[in-house]
Amino acid sequence: MTQPVDERDGVENGRAIVLNPEIRQRGARDSDARLLEAVGLTAAINLDVVHNETIRVTKARPATLIGGGGVERIGGLIKALDVDLVVVNAALTPIQQRNLEQAWNCKVIDRTGLILEIFGARARTHEGVLQVELAALGYQRSRLVRSWTHLERQRGGFGFLGGPGESQIEIDRRLIDQRIDKLNRQLSNVKRTRALHRSARKRIPTPVIALVGYTNAGKSTLFNKLTGADVMAEDLLFATLDPTMRQIKLPSGQDVVVSDTVGFISDLPTGLIAAFQATLEEVREADVVVHVRDVSHAQSDEQKEDVEAILSEIGLDLELQTLIEVLNKVDLLQDEERKEIAVRAQRNMDVVAVSALTGEGCDALVDCIDERLARSRRRVDIALDAADGAAVAWLYAHGDVQGRRDEGRDLTISVSIDPAELARFQRRFKAAVLLETVG
Repeated sequence: MTQPVDERDGVENGRAIVLNPEIRQRGARDSDARLLEAVGLTAAINLDVVHNETIRVTKARPATLIGGGGVERIGGLIKALDVDLVVVNAALTPIQQRNLEQAWNCKVIDRTGLILEIFGARARTHEGVLQVELAALGYQRSRLVRSWTHLERQRGGFGFLGGPGESQIEIDRRLIDQRIDKLNRQLSNVKRTRALHRSARKRIPTPVIALVGYTNAGKSTLFNKLTGADVMAEDLLFATLDPTMRQIKLPSGQDVVVSDTVGFISDLPTGLIAAFQATLEEVREADVVVHVRDVSHAQSDEQKEDVEAILSEIGLDLELQTLIEVLNKVDLLQDEERKEIAVRAQRNMDVVAVSALTGEGCDALVDCIDERLARSRRRVDIALDAADGAAVAWLYAHGDVQGRRDEGRDLTISVSIDPAELARFQRRFKAAVLLETVG
């Protein structure tokens, strides 16, 4: 049997052209911004972008998306510039992709394929690799332009390859389906494990603060600044793919877990959202969601809409969820813009202006997170024996002690505390008496 060529071979470190088809009916954001983003995505996997342009398309052609004249002109550019790859910043059908590859005699990938390439290059953890591969297989299954039996060589085999009368495309489809089934089983185990971890956290409640935002908005830089971690933080689209968690202590003394998550992007492939459900559940279950925005970006408002659309898609109720909006990269703004952002933050208690790079506003953000969590706490007076040092220490460790009154052997502590923590305290220290709710 002739061994197939791996579709990924030769993609990285090649010379690329980026095309941004502007279809009139799409009603998308500014075409220059879309093109710039596509160039950034292409550069993110070490491709040398030797030419980029927006192509006006009045009507999408079923065979090639763009018109015959455009196909011919781009073909000339490909030869003249010795191009290895063309990135089309749109969703191509399998037929369109095949026809363009034949017409241009080079590899062509669309926006979904490009994002999958980036995610494949960025994934480091076992879970991340599984999620990306699942999305990639679903994408490739719809195409089957070339054989996928090379997966057998890469991953140790899939078992029986089929009888002599079985066609190559049937073998490919069966191999992909078998691998998808296996990945789904493995990710189901991941999902169960995450659910167990969340259940354990609820038994010993530690609030989770999830950082979300458009890719390259500065989430990882902010995560590092808040937690003292050293997560990769570069001026690069999708620099972070695998989620990371670190514990920090708030000014009130409460411990919280901060989670850095994968960045979002416009037209994020549906398959990726589905594949990353196990990871994104951490966002849905978070006590506070911090939406990090790059306010220096020209398309900041549109990026906000994209992020909120994805959050809604994964089941987050934006009306009910505890949400803090972080206006990041204020250090890149002009003085007048900075003043406008500062006024906006002052008017809304759930908006904080920061520079994750310089640390400006980060203390205010931590205070805001503390305050948001405090809204769900109860303020109570608890009477206990002054000699019960364990109970006193427990309240100081797990609540925000507002005051105390010592009267001989009797001690009354006023504390602001999470209801779940209060219930744990009462179960553990049965001699303590809840006197009244202060507010």
